[in-house]
Amino acid sequence: MGANTSQIGDLSENQSLRALVGTEAISENDPFWNQLISFTFTSPTNSGDSKLLEEAVTPLAKILIENNPRTGNFGALVRVFLGRTRELKISTECQDQLFIWQAHNTLFMIRCLLKVFIREMNEEELCQQFEYQQRAPGSCEAESEDLLKEMICNLVHLIVEVPLLDITYSILFEAVTTLLVLLSYQLFHKEILRDGHIYKYLMQGRCLELTSRLVKTLLYNFIRQEKCPPPVTHIFEPQSEGGGLLYGLASGVASGLWNVFTLGGAGSRTGSDQEQHPLPLSTQSLLLLLVLSNLTDGPDQPNPYRQAIMSFKNTQDTSSIPSPHPHTFQINFNSLYTALCDQQRSDPATLLLYTLLHQNANVRTYVLSRTDVENLVMPILEILYHVEDRNSHHVYMALIILLILTEDDTFNRSIHEVMLKNITWYTERSLTEISLGSLLILVVIRTIQFNMTRTRDKYLHTNCLAALANMSAQFRCLHQYAAQRIISLFALLSKKHNKVLEQATQSLRGPLGSGGSTTLPDYAQDLNVIEEVIRMMLEIINSCLSNSLHHNPNLVYALLYKRELFEQFRSHPSFQDIMQNLDTVIGFFSSRLEQAGSDLSVERVQEVIKKGAVALPKDRLKKFPELKFKYVEEDQPEDFFIPYVWSLVFNTGVGLHWSPQGIELFSMDSS
Repeated sequence: MGANTSQIGDLSENQSLRALVGTEAISENDPFWNQLISFTFTSPTNSGDSKLLEEAVTPLAKILIENNPRTGNFGALVRVFLGRTRELKISTECQDQLFIWQAHNTLFMIRCLLKVFIREMNEEELCQQFEYQQRAPGSCEAESEDLLKEMICNLVHLIVEVPLLDITYSILFEAVTTLLVLLSYQLFHKEILRDGHIYKYLMQGRCLELTSRLVKTLLYNFIRQEKCPPPVTHIFEPQSEGGGLLYGLASGVASGLWNVFTLGGAGSRTGSDQEQHPLPLSTQSLLLLLVLSNLTDGPDQPNPYRQAIMSFKNTQDTSSIPSPHPHTFQINFNSLYTALCDQQRSDPATLLLYTLLHQNANVRTYVLSRTDVENLVMPILEILYHVEDRNSHHVYMALIILLILTEDDTFNRSIHEVMLKNITWYTERSLTEISLGSLLILVVIRTIQFNMTRTRDKYLHTNCLAALANMSAQFRCLHQYAAQRIISLFALLSKKHNKVLEQATQSLRGPLGSGGSTTLPDYAQDLNVIEEVIRMMLEIINSCLSNSLHHNPNLVYALLYKRELFEQFRSHPSFQDIMQNLDTVIGFFSSRLEQAGSDLSVERVQEVIKKGAVALPKDRLKKFPELKFKYVEEDQPEDFFIPYVWSLVFNTGVGLHWSPQGIELFSMDSS
């Protein structure tokens, strides 16, 4: 904002704005509106600039709240906008930049005022601000139109009807942002909102009919990743020294009032906002899509936006089978897949991927059929690898995506066939060549170890182990480092088990007479959890040995190298059954190595193991049920997802700033 920053404080003194919020009613046909909405600026794209803007707008909005019941000026402003939007598509086709520019400015003003209104009043009171209108003395009260409903329907219609071009980018961004602002009542309530006027308008009538088109448009906005066009600050150049009408409208107000709002544009910090949010429409569209798809179901009908998310198909799908869902549509899955691969470092994009894989069978089938699945899996692994830098929700989503993918055996086989070279972000060890499957195992094990030492989250453990278990029968040609890490994790668990066992034993030997209280229940609980995890690890190792021992000599080598780790669990009642197979394998290969002589080289040991793997009779290994885990959402998933989605809007919404005071939906440390 540069030198203009200090001028924001002058807004409250501006005559045009004083008139808007003042005590005099202004007819919607008054030339005043034409002047008010003729200003040049680029909307703020970062939270800092938005905060400054909101601080300047708030005092004016509060005056308007007080005077609007008598003047109806806010309703007049909304009607000016509605009048402009009816001709917007034609204006776009005619390249009528002046018309689009003024419509955009009107909507921007409405959005700035709404942001303050929503913080200051409940939804009923907000509806009243739309309903107030100027009445001539002595006139009968006319039946008032539902302006809020009209505006919401017009915003949806605008988003789906107006094509995305350089001249329409800003107004489309503003329409998406205004819908997000209208839905932001949820931020100020701890309980999940399940009804209300705004909710109802989006779920019924004209908006309901546009459901599939809105979801499709928001998805395409995300897919296209269009950058914000450079600010057009000189569209309206003077025709002559005196200037014409257009110039008078554009510059007369801009030079005095609105030039302070060229945030992120000319005269602002060079490029800083563009670098922070190079894709404002894409980002905002994705956030709105996530908010809409996580609205709760109505009493009489399921959420139509979620239905659309669940049922859309690939444009290449030529099947004539009709969809049972009323809001289905087609979209290019190849473009969607590419965008998802490119954007996984973004928390909202990971949540979208989770939503699509979990809820849309068509997308899940398509993703699993891709021969370049590494393009999707690698960014997910990178999220998990940098677990300490990510919020816990982002890590959960990444992990559950892996769990959903590993439910498919074809995926579990194919990842071991994809060879990767020089993984630069994996810094524990230089990996010059490794399969995607082995890398996945390494990253999941690292996540478990991080969790054991830092967060100690049982839910995270469970999902990590479930993903490893799903893959275990299909482990192929494990990298020697991946095999070592599997056994190292078991060693860590074994050490932790012994420590907890020792603490529990000591607490039993502690002094008596302390009122009967003892810490044993805590230790017993810890012991129970650690034994569940150890059991799971033994089942994973057993599953690999039973199903693909001859494909995994490196795991057998690592098992033999650390065979003493397993001795203490042979007679343990919780592990006896599963230890039989491990004992059989360890005994068989130990015997063959003894026969081969002493002082064997590593190469010779591996040769003996490879030959032995073929010779070991399979019937000597006891059969266990197949290890398979399926991800199932918790009951009432909205209790998790709605606060999560709104925390993403709060933290990543472009050009949106909310003061932490008054936010009830989530605590600031969880956002």
